[in-house]
Parts: sequence; structure tokens; C-alpha cells
Amino acid sequence: MSAETIRELQAYGFFFFVVFLVFILYGYCYHLYKSEKTGRRDYEKYSNLALQDDIDSNVLERK
Repeated sequence: MSAETIRELQAYGFFFFVVFLVFILYGYCYHLYKSEKTGRRDYEKYSNLALQDDIDSNVLERK
């Protein structure tokens, strides 16, 4: 195999890997949107966690 062929295969592999990661990212964003829209999770509580992090603050979720 020549160096040019290896570089071409690396370029194709990189392109398909980036496309795969984009699909994963959009799928995760869709999952977050759908689970907040249906009411399974309220991600606003988690975003306020960093601002309201006191020793006597309430627990977000009880297991």
C-alpha cells in the first residue's frame, strides 16, 4: 500500500467518524429535548445546581 492510499483511507475514515459523531450529538440533543418536553426530567433544576450549592440545600432527586 502506498502512502497516498493510506492518507486517502485516513481522510475517508475521519470524514465518516465526524459524521457519526454529529449524528450522536443531534440524537443526544433530541433525547434531552424530548425528555424535558414529556416531563420525565426537568433539566432546569440541574442547571441551577451550580448556583444553589449550599450545605443545607435540598436534594434534587430521591432514589
